[in-house]
Amino acid sequence: MHEYSVAASLLRMAEEKAREAGARRVTRVEVRIGQSAGVDADLLRTAWDVVRGTPMCRDASLDIAPVPVRWVCALCRRPLAPGEVLRCPDCDVAAELDGGDELTLERIELERD
Repeated sequence: MHEYSVAASLLRMAEEKAREAGARRVTRVEVRIGQSAGVDADLLRTAWDVVRGTPMCRDASLDIAPVPVRWVCALCRRPLAPGEVLRCPDCDVAAELDGGDELTLERIELERD
């Protein structure tokens, strides 16, 4: 389960930013996960609960925003509807992935003295 390594990386980044900002603790971490990112949101939440036991992140919540997969024509950039054949009906060109494969740390909320 690579979700544990993802959770550990999020923890390291959150703690690093908190130290840089002079914060005493992290209260919330927000991430965006694409449907094609290969990360299971439920497993990531479980992994976060396991790894966040450090003093700085012990009570930090993990908020996950799902990102739908988006396909577009590689030539004309026409978006294709979900479930549509991955070939542009106008250009007859194969579609390319335009989003939904990302894993992005969006925001870290900190608490200072």
